[in-house]
Amino acid sequence: MNADLKFCLPYLRKYRRKIALGTGALVCKDLAGAGVPLLIKWAIDALTAGAPLGRVAWLAGAVAALSLVKGVFMYWMRVILVGVSRDVEYDMRNDLFAHLVRLDGGFFARYRTGDLMARATNDLNAVRMMMGPAVMYLAETSLTLVLALGVMLAVDWRLTLWALAPAPLISVAVAFFGRRIHDRFEAIQKLFSDISSRVQESLAGIRVIRAYVQEEAEMRRFQELNERFIGENLRLAKLSGLFLPLLHFCIGLTFLLVLWVGGLRLMEGRITLGSFVMFNTYMGMLVWPMIAFGWVTNLVERGRASLGRIRELLAVEPRIAAPASPKAVPAGPCDVELHAVGVEFDGRSALRGVSLRISAGETVAIVGRTGSGKSTLVHLIPRLLDPSSGCVRLGGVDVREFDPRELRRRIGFVPQETFLFSATLADNIALGAPGASREEILRAALMAGLEQDLASFPQGLDTEVGERGLTLSGGQKQRVAIARALLRNPEILILDDALSAVDTLTEDRILRSLREFMLGRTTILISHRVSTVREANRIYVLEQGRIVEQGSHEELLELNGYYADLYQKQLLEEELEQI
Repeated sequence: MNADLKFCLPYLRKYRRKIALGTGALVCKDLAGAGVPLLIKWAIDALTAGAPLGRVAWLAGAVAALSLVKGVFMYWMRVILVGVSRDVEYDMRNDLFAHLVRLDGGFFARYRTGDLMARATNDLNAVRMMMGPAVMYLAETSLTLVLALGVMLAVDWRLTLWALAPAPLISVAVAFFGRRIHDRFEAIQKLFSDISSRVQESLAGIRVIRAYVQEEAEMRRFQELNERFIGENLRLAKLSGLFLPLLHFCIGLTFLLVLWVGGLRLMEGRITLGSFVMFNTYMGMLVWPMIAFGWVTNLVERGRASLGRIRELLAVEPRIAAPASPKAVPAGPCDVELHAVGVEFDGRSALRGVSLRISAGETVAIVGRTGSGKSTLVHLIPRLLDPSSGCVRLGGVDVREFDPRELRRRIGFVPQETFLFSATLADNIALGAPGASREEILRAALMAGLEQDLASFPQGLDTEVGERGLTLSGGQKQRVAIARALLRNPEILILDDALSAVDTLTEDRILRSLREFMLGRTTILISHRVSTVREANRIYVLEQGRIVEQGSHEELLELNGYYADLYQKQLLEEELEQI
């Protein structure tokens, strides 16, 4: 509990003025509420003593005025304190998202998207309920209890002790059920994450599900998860179903004791009729605190379970982060060097002692079989991952000494898996250069070979591409991604198999338009096509994470190795296509 409080304090401290105002409204509301039964007592005692009607009318007016004051402060109490909980939720959600986007790819391999979405929505909502309504009503009911009991003890301490007799039973019930509610809700939230992940994956892969006629199977899997989720919720409902009636039983027992003992003391003349009515009025006021303690316990335990899940994410440190004193990234073209680089994933080597040097302004290509480590190699340059051994240098400086954000601003990277957002073509192209003009966006699109496509799109650059670029072909998505990289005007351009989905004619047209752009820039090409890489200054061939061949197109053909074999196969394929 102390760790939870320590985590929440910085968020609450930001709104300390609002909290102070809300707490002031809460105190004024409870003071006004505690004064009403006293006025009722005085009015009844005045009536029984035969006081003038004018005094009784004045007391009645005072009760109405104090009730109005109580209502006004209750309104502001709720508006301010519940509003603070909304502000805290807003800040937490922003911090959580900002933290998530800083984490490395390994984190997202361990956590499912649906699980992260559940924590950012459902869990944060539970935390808000704990930090807003739960804390507010706990403070309100505690103060009401203290004020009411203070007055009751002053009037008749013996009757007050009888009224408090069921209190230990309430404490035992809160302690017994609180832990169980916490554990049950934590299990429910995990199942909610599983359901969110299942829905997200099914909708993202709906085309595959339909192609393999797996609709019924997916429905069965979802139904099984849903049944488990409902089962856990029903078990929580049973706990709450036992908890709340037990509290009501204790409340009823308290009323019974006050009526019985208070009635006897009234008949014995030990208390006045006004005091007896006041006691019962206070007991009516204490019904809500007794019920609220159960409700607040439920909210607090739910909130703590969810807060633990959020803190778990925020505790994950990004493996790739800026050093304490980052060096400035060199301006202009500079050499890229990999020195004895090794990369391991879960004990499996992706790269083994790779060393190469790319001179400033040079174009190099990397080829190799699937799984040979090509994409892993180029991911090292913008620090999308760090090597397990060795180092990557830019301008003679280890890239780990730069701020990753500044480093990536100098690099135009087109990954193997193209991702487009549900926005317009222009918005997708301008992702890395939000201040780009319309003319600059169009120029990048034309350079990427989108001229004919733009003419066929209904709204040109303003055409909505749908979720993940659903309305575009694979080749069109790749060309949009290339345009996105070109628009940044990068000093280093990396194309990771970025032309695999276009035909050879389109590829040739794009490469011709890129040649002028690539002049003076350090460019790295990855491709399975010899036609893409043959004009590179140097070509590296990777095999099982090692460089096994290197040289120009002509030099590699003379070696008669993997590259020459690949070239001969592709020549044969082209000849067969022409038949």
